[in-house]
Amino acid sequence: MTATPSSSLGVGTDPLVPDADAQPTFRNPGSGVVTVIGAASISLMAALLSVGILTMPLKATAIDAQGSTTIIAVANVVAGVIALLLNPVMGRISDRTLGRFGRRRPYVLVGSLLLAVGAFTVLQATGVALVALGWGVMTIGQIAAQAGTFALVPDQFAPERRGVVSGIIGVAGSAGAIVGLFLGSLFSPNLALMIMVPAGLAVLCNLLLVAVVKDDPIRAEDRPALALREAFGTFWVSPRQHPDFALAFSSRFAVFWAIAAVNAYQAVYLIMGLHISPADIAGKMFIANLISGVLAIVFATVLGKVSDKVGRRKPFVVTAAAVFAVGLVLITMATSFEAFLVGVAVMGIGMGVYLAVDFALITQVLPDPKNPAKDIGIMNLASSLPNIVVPAVAPALLALGASTTSPANFTVFFGVAAVAGIIGAILIVPIRRVR
Repeated sequence: MTATPSSSLGVGTDPLVPDADAQPTFRNPGSGVVTVIGAASISLMAALLSVGILTMPLKATAIDAQGSTTIIAVANVVAGVIALLLNPVMGRISDRTLGRFGRRRPYVLVGSLLLAVGAFTVLQATGVALVALGWGVMTIGQIAAQAGTFALVPDQFAPERRGVVSGIIGVAGSAGAIVGLFLGSLFSPNLALMIMVPAGLAVLCNLLLVAVVKDDPIRAEDRPALALREAFGTFWVSPRQHPDFALAFSSRFAVFWAIAAVNAYQAVYLIMGLHISPADIAGKMFIANLISGVLAIVFATVLGKVSDKVGRRKPFVVTAAAVFAVGLVLITMATSFEAFLVGVAVMGIGMGVYLAVDFALITQVLPDPKNPAKDIGIMNLASSLPNIVVPAVAPALLALGASTTSPANFTVFFGVAAVAGIIGAILIVPIRRVR
């Protein structure tokens, strides 16, 4: 499978529509488009995470200080259900979209606008229903925009050219959290600016992506079928028929179990495990996320490019997952905030490389490379399900071996997460279609 210039796309009567019998071709856009894809992905996550981490709790507290945790919980349940149902569905719809605007750009455009509408709804909310509605609309916008952006990678880049762009997409969440929290702190305490400035930035960056990326339409006869049997398959890829995809899904689920454990319980661990004052938690968490995020971005970008050059993915993914697990062990052993930061730094390195190269690997094990968005949507469930499962089992894990002097056993909790990371590394080894 070799890269060909965009002028060779299509041999039919319509130069914009590729012939079904033509060999797979890739535009392989240059660094300018890759940069815009990165800006669109990072700004999207900045807008989403600034609300999820910072401004939605502030809004919920302003609405009802005593019931703020309930408001946040209801909003997150709504968003979680939407994510589980909509990730594969949105991808399938994108794969089947006709029109000269392309299969991906409509979703990037509409998704970013929905994100802004949802942010404005959260800002204007006066009760739990509107907060949940706004957060749900933001989630729909995120899923739509990412369905389009993520599918651009296998659509446009040859397998050996996906490392760098996959690295940028892979660390968009970490980078977005840093950007979103920075913008939030910059405009604090003006809640309107804290919510709407990141949303506006996301709209601008995603509009720029829509303007610069070329997105080839498909012919009606090449549109993926959607009979009743295929409709049920929206949420399923057979492990027997596609074992490499199943292994990649399982590996991603295991690693994101470890990531979810840290994300959800980092603040609680600092308070209960390291006895840091709640008043100092915001600053400490920003420092930890800044260190982790910067290291993730640097290592993802550099090693994503190295992965392209050497033509291998598995060694990077396996090593990265193992490094991430080592970081978790160091966090578990920490007796001071400084030692905790060492573990966070190691974990950030592993997470950055894993998320970068793993996405490139995923694009090479898709069951239908011509229609990738639906299967990428299914793969996204591997990263969203742990956010629901981990909080559900966390109380039982934290209670194992707990005592009155140590009411939460974080050694067991993070130890299980470290084991999950190691399992994620092991599951990559049997994959056959990728070196």
